[in-house]
Amino acid sequence: MKKDKALEDLFLAQKPQFDDSDAFMASLTKRLDAVEYLKQYQEATIRRYKMAMVATFVIGIISGAVGIAFLLATPANVPLFTFQMHSVILQWLSENSRIIVAIVLSLLMSFGLISIIANIQDIVRMRKKEYMLYATSF
Repeated sequence: MKKDKALEDLFLAQKPQFDDSDAFMASLTKRLDAVEYLKQYQEATIRRYKMAMVATFVIGIISGAVGIAFLLATPANVPLFTFQMHSVILQWLSENSRIIVAIVLSLLMSFGLISIIANIQDIVRMRKKEYMLYATSF
């Protein structure tokens, strides 16, 4: 509705000169076709973005479930990885390997979510710029 209102305001702002020539009707038809094309393109783009977001959500749920299942399936007192060398740092890493893996997985998922949100905001900004460029071309 907001988009339709913006288009309506755009057409109301125009003060065309009516004469008997067919040039006005041809120009009006061309502009209306362009508006309809942009509307269809924008709706298709929004559908694609929504499908991409649903796919990303499903992949995130599946990867989170796999990560949690992996951490829960291994015995609690057995480290996830061990080293063949004896060092204080390496021993600490092997003793706390579960916590380290959980933190790394959480950071990776957080980074993925932040990048997805940033991409969505960039797309919304690009769509607004594209719409404003098209609106000023009339």
